[in-house]
Amino acid sequence: MPLVSVVFPTPGGDRMTSGQSSGRTTRSALPAPPHDPFFRAVTAPAFTHELLAGLAAGRYAAVRVPSFLPRERCDEVLGALRQQVFDSYGKARVDPPVMRFGVGVSDHMADGGVADTYWKALQGHHESWQGLGLSFDPFRTCREALAAAWPGGVAVGRRGGVEMGDGVAREPNQGFQVHFDDALREYDGDLLDEPLIGQFAFNLYLSVPPEGGETVLWRHRWKPEDEAHRLSARYGFDESVVAGAESIELAPEVGEALLIDPRFFHAVRPSHGDRRIALGFAVGIGTSGQLLTWA
Repeated sequence: MPLVSVVFPTPGGDRMTSGQSSGRTTRSALPAPPHDPFFRAVTAPAFTHELLAGLAAGRYAAVRVPSFLPRERCDEVLGALRQQVFDSYGKARVDPPVMRFGVGVSDHMADGGVADTYWKALQGHHESWQGLGLSFDPFRTCREALAAAWPGGVAVGRRGGVEMGDGVAREPNQGFQVHFDDALREYDGDLLDEPLIGQFAFNLYLSVPPEGGETVLWRHRWKPEDEAHRLSARYGFDESVVAGAESIELAPEVGEALLIDPRFFHAVRPSHGDRRIALGFAVGIGTSGQLLTWA
């Protein structure tokens, strides 16, 4: 039975895990705000069909698998990446800057679609990853683990019959602004050849800081009035957009895999003391029942 960890707001902005004492006397304590029992993070030794289906159905907000990738394999990928020069997402759109190794489709959005520059950049992406000389393909390893838990299997998604990118290494040492990810809202029509009926975000942590770097999810999904909080010309929102919303804060661990429902507003806190490097890609549930990944 998976272990369940739930974090919810307490008065004054503190966060408290279920079962943890607030340290206040009963007399001075304020009533806890209402809690949604389905807004929770589940920790388990492996991904299972039940957990993935639960995430898709909204029974969970996140699924964590500690030690998903053995430490020696994390170190192999990390050692190779440390020798590389990372690019950054376009600073006009993503600020504070987020470093990356590999290509992300979000940097090649154009008029509600995908610019031709994405496909050209993907050629260099594949050459760069092959040039690392790894003994295994980390993105394939991640897909295979998900496929073992999903009857419909997993494949890299296609657009116009051509495979999308399979993943990217990201280093948000200064954090990610509050944002959400939803291909349905970000693109005109379908991003992939196969329409999507659900979406996850996958991360595998290779390096984590001793302090900071937490992923925060809020029980808040996009509403039209949220646009008043959008940061000018950027992808994110001012944190006031989630004021008062229930939240979960997840500290990363080396080798841990994390799946979240990215339609919940979420952010990454700044890191202190070391680099925060994770492999990541999007996961969609296609109308055929297959899981489709892209980056």
